[in-house]
Amino acid sequence: MTIYTRPVLLLLCGLLLLTLAMAVLNTLVPLWLAHDNLPTWQVGMVGSAYFTGNLVGTLITGWVIKRHGFNRSYYLASVIFAVGCVGLGLMVGFWSWMAWRFVAGVGCAMIWVVVESALMCSGTSRTRGRLLAAYMTVYYIGMVVGQLMVSKLSTELMNVLPWATALVLAAILPLLFTHIVSDGDEHRDNTPVWPMLRQARLGINGCIMSGIVLGSLYGLMPLYLNHQGVSDSGIGFWMALMISAGIVGQWPMGRLADKYGRLLVLRVQVFVVILGCLAMLSNAAMGPALFVLGAFGFTLYPVAMAWACERIERHQLVAMNQALLLSYTIGSLIGPTITALLMQNYSDNVLFIMMAAVSFVYLMMLLRKAGQHPTPVAHA
Repeated sequence: MTIYTRPVLLLLCGLLLLTLAMAVLNTLVPLWLAHDNLPTWQVGMVGSAYFTGNLVGTLITGWVIKRHGFNRSYYLASVIFAVGCVGLGLMVGFWSWMAWRFVAGVGCAMIWVVVESALMCSGTSRTRGRLLAAYMTVYYIGMVVGQLMVSKLSTELMNVLPWATALVLAAILPLLFTHIVSDGDEHRDNTPVWPMLRQARLGINGCIMSGIVLGSLYGLMPLYLNHQGVSDSGIGFWMALMISAGIVGQWPMGRLADKYGRLLVLRVQVFVVILGCLAMLSNAAMGPALFVLGAFGFTLYPVAMAWACERIERHQLVAMNQALLLSYTIGSLIGPTITALLMQNYSDNVLFIMMAAVSFVYLMMLLRKAGQHPTPVAHA
């Protein structure tokens, strides 16, 4: 019997449409602000408002799912995201865009929690890995296609918002034709989230570090490229290249982690991210450098997540999923905020210095844990 049941496939179809809109807006919002001559720190603050919304959305979605179920929670999350899209066209300005990006961030985080939790509850200990791989593949494909759309279509604000909002609302349609049923015990698991942070703290730290790196890349890489004189279509191309590298890296990183252990693979990933940052700072060929950052940076989160899940029981997986998303979101909030302020006061190169510094600190943590972590287990 296939693990890709009708509810799973329809859920992933909806996720693909939502991700297209997310990718386009995450790239274009910093550019629209830059075109309006807003200072770099304000661009970073708008990005941070989005990630603050992610944090709030992650915290409240568990309660929403318990009260309304997966389907209605998904509909609500999509509508909230759509409202955040429409608001960008209603009021233009720093404070209003901070508010609307916060709203969009809440909706996006709710979508991620609903989809990930629904997939985890739909699978078993032997199938969750494949379901998670399918989820991340669809997500990154959506991100790549979204970047390519930026490079091919008009990037004017009022040309983008109507079809981006339409994509979000269209994402509701697939789930109208199915009902996602959760396993009652797992879905209503009341395992506290915060105590689990200590239980798998290095996996959690890896998710925080991944959030800092990816939040900075998503939020500030378009601005960095803009300041380097790259056109909007060129920015879309380079962002698509970086995310495509993340797709290419998913399968081999997962296989290597299963074979050699996730601790070793995490060490290699973090070390290569540092090398990629150094390559960008040394003005090496941008194509290979961005490919390296994508292939190794975008695969940090799933490996760290799987490592954290090795330390818990099966009935704790949903609660751990929430803890990991919270950790990633906290990193995504911290990264663009601090990095944007430093870029404003010093240089755009601070983007890569910051990522390399955070990666180095986490590498030191990983090197101190030699021989203290088991080989990956089947359910992770």
